[in-house]
Amino acid sequence: MSTIRAADALARRLHDAGCRHAFGMPGGEVLTLVDALEAAGISFHLCHHENAAGFMAEGAHHVDGAPAILVATVGPGLMNGVNVIANADQDRVPMIVLTGCVDAAEAETYTHQVLDHRAVLAPITRATFTLAPEAAAVQTDKAVRIASGGTGGRCGPVLIDVPISVADMAVSDAPVRRPATAPGSIGVDALETARDWLAEAKRPIMLAGLDAVRDDAGDAIRRFCEAHGVPLVTTYKGKGLIPEDHPLCLGGAGLSPKADTHLLPLFREADLVILAGYDPIEMRTGWREVWDPETQNVIDICHAANTHGMHGATLEVVAPVGETLDFIGDEIEAGPVWDVAAIRGALKDAFAAEDWGPGAVIETCRAACPPDTIATVDSGAHRILLSQMWDCPAPRTLLQSSGLCTMGCALPLALGAKRAAPERPVVAFTGDAGFLMVAGELASAASLGLPVVIVVFVDRSLALIELKQRQRQMRNAGVDFDGTDHAAVARGFGGHGVDVHDREALRAAMDTALAADTFTLIAAHIDRRAYDGRI
Repeated sequence: MSTIRAADALARRLHDAGCRHAFGMPGGEVLTLVDALEAAGISFHLCHHENAAGFMAEGAHHVDGAPAILVATVGPGLMNGVNVIANADQDRVPMIVLTGCVDAAEAETYTHQVLDHRAVLAPITRATFTLAPEAAAVQTDKAVRIASGGTGGRCGPVLIDVPISVADMAVSDAPVRRPATAPGSIGVDALETARDWLAEAKRPIMLAGLDAVRDDAGDAIRRFCEAHGVPLVTTYKGKGLIPEDHPLCLGGAGLSPKADTHLLPLFREADLVILAGYDPIEMRTGWREVWDPETQNVIDICHAANTHGMHGATLEVVAPVGETLDFIGDEIEAGPVWDVAAIRGALKDAFAAEDWGPGAVIETCRAACPPDTIATVDSGAHRILLSQMWDCPAPRTLLQSSGLCTMGCALPLALGAKRAAPERPVVAFTGDAGFLMVAGELASAASLGLPVVIVVFVDRSLALIELKQRQRQMRNAGVDFDGTDHAAVARGFGGHGVDVHDREALRAAMDTALAADTFTLIAAHIDRRAYDGRI
């Protein structure tokens, strides 16, 4: 029987799971892993920081659907990735974290860069493994299944720690049979109850989230909403489950108090609330206990039983979203339709763009970009505004950190998405502070030949934090910083850079950037108080 390296067994199983891209920074302890990934047909992409590498891996995942792969070397390499691993945990991203570790016997008398990777990551991963030679293929299959939510519950990161000597050990090349999985389903009694509630409802409403995206439930949600006159609100990561120009779509929600003034009353007035793959980890505290399951019928179709305490439900169903909605709505006649047009109009008016400012930047860029553009956005005031204003025609066309709200994610997310979908336009929106956290990844954009567009909101301030300071009547401290010539930085890394101060210049810059053969950074200069009253 032929043999292969344990690292090859791991890499081949990841390839079988659909993985074609891995991102990271190599060290001596992971060289065999990198070699095995390349040999298996998984391209390893050099990045300039492990945290950014993880977001690039996530960006690729949102395009190709395969688990993200982050490669980090022993000790400081993996520690650099802790933030993005925690982000994958809170944002429900299936991520395989591969790292090398010093062999156990060696670690008894050698301490340089030695720490317990599994202990560090245990609180922020779904599982951790230390690769064992003859179990390498089985362990990898388990890791993929757990990371992808195949064992029940939600997606998340899984660590595979590979001892240096184990990676090169010879193991059998015999095939390994994967276990079959079966999705959950709604019980007969629960189904009849839900159908009765739908038939009787006069004011139904739906709130859908990222688990519905994972279930690819957009078509089922659209059929259900259209058949029964149900308006749809999504979380930010659920945007595009149905095209946001659809007359029943009320857009995204979760972080904007201004949007909440229009949306929260609808949920309080509804007689049937349908939660379709809704994970409240994306929402601000204002969405805690909005509806009352004692006086309203609330159906929670979810991936995992409710242990978060953000809301209650009258009926909880742990099952696939689309299949469950099809069962509930089958042969139930349509009921009355809310005045959704008036609500959509009020929301549009609430977020109407100004002559120049962050709203004008968003509106101008959306008009310039083709419908299938993949946009990414960094954390900050601009993310809240953009998530309300940026219309998505399909899921996974606006990528962001919604659970952990990590700064510095927009650029690497865009690079990963562009690497996996080179034919699609990709635009990253970032604040100036978030951009400076990851400016070095412009070198990745140049070396990988990725012509992404980066729009930087330049206000020389941590605008959202500064706004909160003023709202609490606190002194200005630690939120303002000196200006950087962002356009010059981009040119220094081999890309294009341009400054804009009005809509006309921005539109011209966007048109040029979308046709360019290298990356372009557009520095859009706005007033630091431009978000006042906007979100």
